[in-house]
Amino acid sequence: MTNLILILAAQIFLLVSVASAGDFARTMNQKHLGLHKKEKLTHLRVYWHNSVNGPNPSAVMIQHPVSNSSTFGAISMMDDALTLDVPRNSTVVGHAQGIYAGADQREIGYLMVMNFAFNTGKYNGSTITIVGRNIVWSKVREMPVVGGSGIFRFARGYVEARTKSFHLKSMVSIVEYNCYILHY
Repeated sequence: MTNLILILAAQIFLLVSVASAGDFARTMNQKHLGLHKKEKLTHLRVYWHNSVNGPNPSAVMIQHPVSNSSTFGAISMMDDALTLDVPRNSTVVGHAQGIYAGADQREIGYLMVMNFAFNTGKYNGSTITIVGRNIVWSKVREMPVVGGSGIFRFARGYVEARTKSFHLKSMVSIVEYNCYILHY
């Protein structure tokens, strides 16, 4: 009788273990995440301020390039202000936080991996995530929006980047970002 109880207990344990192992994924009702709403298209225009020199740089090189003649292999970490207008002292609405890495051996081309983290108005606490190729000397660079959080949860879209100014001596860049974001 004791052996029978042990065998039954072992089988019940095995069945419970197997059942719980398969519980890691399930189909959900989209309404629980707000996905039943109509999708919106939001356009944001912000100015990205990148500074690699001076007493308070907004980007620091954490890996130097493989040669002095290119940016290939260079990796920089950034926390760049996003403003409403070109002047650095205009209203800051968030920060571009992430990395850019020299990924092109023939021209100045970066792999951009960054979050635009907004800290004002209805977008406060929301982010969009941008991952893409940025060929610096191109007039317009297009990069995909691959996700987001907060208001931009389940976001997708693209950004267009246009350099407004670049000062070689001070190593300060100002880039206009037009962001086109589909979200719920």
